[in-house]
Amino acid sequence: MRDLLARLYSIYAALVFGVSFLLIFPFILICIWIPGWRKYGRKINRYWARGYFICIFLPVKIQKTKQLEKNKPYIFLANHFSYLDIAMMGFIPGDVLFVGKASIKKAPLFGYYFKNLHIAVDRDRLKSRAETMKRTDQALESGSSVIIFPEGGIYTQNPPQMIPFKNGAFRMAKDKQIPIIPVTLSYNHLILPDDGKLLVHWRPAKMVLHDPLIPEQFESEQALKDKCFEVIQNQLNLDNTSA
Repeated sequence: MRDLLARLYSIYAALVFGVSFLLIFPFILICIWIPGWRKYGRKINRYWARGYFICIFLPVKIQKTKQLEKNKPYIFLANHFSYLDIAMMGFIPGDVLFVGKASIKKAPLFGYYFKNLHIAVDRDRLKSRAETMKRTDQALESGSSVIIFPEGGIYTQNPPQMIPFKNGAFRMAKDKQIPIIPVTLSYNHLILPDDGKLLVHWRPAKMVLHDPLIPEQFESEQALKDKCFEVIQNQLNLDNTSA
């Protein structure tokens, strides 16, 4: 009975996702085509993501201890266990660009939207990685923030235990002196597990925006990376022990 309810809920969630995206897509196209309007396309994206969770009756608790400064760029780094993570990052405040896998560009419509409003990287191609770094630098210098999943994708076999982080985001933070905001997505691996079944299990979700990590306060990229990993993993352990 539980699996049947999960299947029905999953079908409903998928339908809401598809229909709502088709409804907003013409407005996103306008923002892509008009010079200087892409930030408005990303704003529509944020409202769409938040509205999506309301429409599927899935509450998201946002926990933070500090108010982030407006119009200041940050690098948001989050654990990545579920396809739900991307939608939930729509709760991040301000103008934010995703840095994601180039394979996303192959998705019909969604891929076109992503490659024009966000940053796609093919980690197997040096030229693509260099272009990604250039576009990310430009976004940060213009005052926008970026979202990166530092594990590089959904690779862990044992959530909520993360795999080691890649270096790129921390090198960028040190070079540009951009604060890092660790983000913990506490329960997405329970709501939409990466097990091939694509079943959405209803339960309240949680996002924790931790205090900024100031690069100049760390003597090396490795120290900054270790601290970011520790902050997110400790929150995952705390939340999932009591889950």
